[in-house]
Amino acid sequence: MNQIICDAIINKLIIELRYHEYSRHVEPHAYGRDNNGDEILRCYQVSGGSKSGERMGWKLLKVRDVFSLAITKTKFLPRPNYHRNDKSMQYIFCQL
Repeated sequence: MNQIICDAIINKLIIELRYHEYSRHVEPHAYGRDNNGDEILRCYQVSGGSKSGERMGWKLLKVRDVFSLAITKTKFLPRPNYHRNDKSMQYIFCQL
């Protein structure tokens, strides 16, 4: 488990990270493991690039593919369409 991700979720702080060669700013909402045992992050991307071309919106990122990770000082509010107990996660480390 990555404590930095949980700290960002608990404090509702945006994370700056590199994923699939793109810099992104994301609002982390849930962090856990999928059915394959991979650590995953449910987040809302607010800026940056994306392989799919979708620069904003909900993302499900594999933590092992995150190249760098830093908590910013920018607070966020939980997205109204966020649902706790993400069905993509077999086990949840932390969530809003």
